[in-house]
Amino acid sequence: MSKKVFEVKDLRYRYRKGNVEAVRGISFDVYEGEIFGLLGPSGAGKSTTQKIMTKLFKEYAGEIVYLGKDLKQYDNQYFETLGVGFELPVHFSKLTGLENMKFFSQLYKERADIETLLDMVGLLDDKDRMVAQYSKGMKMRLNFVRALLNKPKLLFLDEVTNGLDPKNARIIKDAIRRFKEEGGTVFLTTHLMNDVEELCDRVAFIRQGEIVEISTPRDLKIKYGEREVRVEYYNNNQTKEAKFPLDGLGENKEFLALLEEETIETIHSGETTLDQIFIEVTGEKVDA
Repeated sequence: MSKKVFEVKDLRYRYRKGNVEAVRGISFDVYEGEIFGLLGPSGAGKSTTQKIMTKLFKEYAGEIVYLGKDLKQYDNQYFETLGVGFELPVHFSKLTGLENMKFFSQLYKERADIETLLDMVGLLDDKDRMVAQYSKGMKMRLNFVRALLNKPKLLFLDEVTNGLDPKNARIIKDAIRRFKEEGGTVFLTTHLMNDVEELCDRVAFIRQGEIVEISTPRDLKIKYGEREVRVEYYNNNQTKEAKFPLDGLGENKEFLALLEEETIETIHSGETTLDQIFIEVTGEKVDA
């Protein structure tokens, strides 16, 4: 197994004006080279957890170990190792995209080639346009470039494809996958379950500041799904449906006869979706 990048132990956080803890004793590990998703409804504690792990919030209880060392013992050198892409992009509107990236790049010792990154997300031709003229999707892609300026080993991403059309969302997801393949680690929060299913190696569901499930998407779908097969077939000018237990399916005479005698239209397993799991374990719908 890969080494642990983060070990989060009994993490707790209360806002100064809050009556209850926003994060209530959560524990989890993040491994090198994995994409770890933290999922939950608004107000569940996702953003608070991410802000603690990026050292924006410091007055927390519990322990966070980063690469074998207490996070509180790291100085500003910590920020050289990570890239952050929060949901709402913040750029200088009266500067061009390239000028923005040159400014932020100067904040780091290690610097990636900016034009290569802009080309990767389809913004190279727009590098000399003022950001005020960028669409929301363009600003989101520029925000992703900003997270990569310092050649980070670790990415914190929040709703990274929100507002992107399918084509540009694919560009970002492919870039995240390449980052992982090159040894990078990603901590992802999102409401888009398709992104989770495509990208995440493991996910944790958080509800009211507490983690209620943590596993791989595949294992969660097996746990919460039904062990059955649903067959739709055409008979007497009508589409009909039959269900069979998944266990012993290869020896089920009724199922085998149906395959042999009828015109099959579709076959589906009882596998559930991450959307359905989200609703079941958090008690809330996935935001549109």
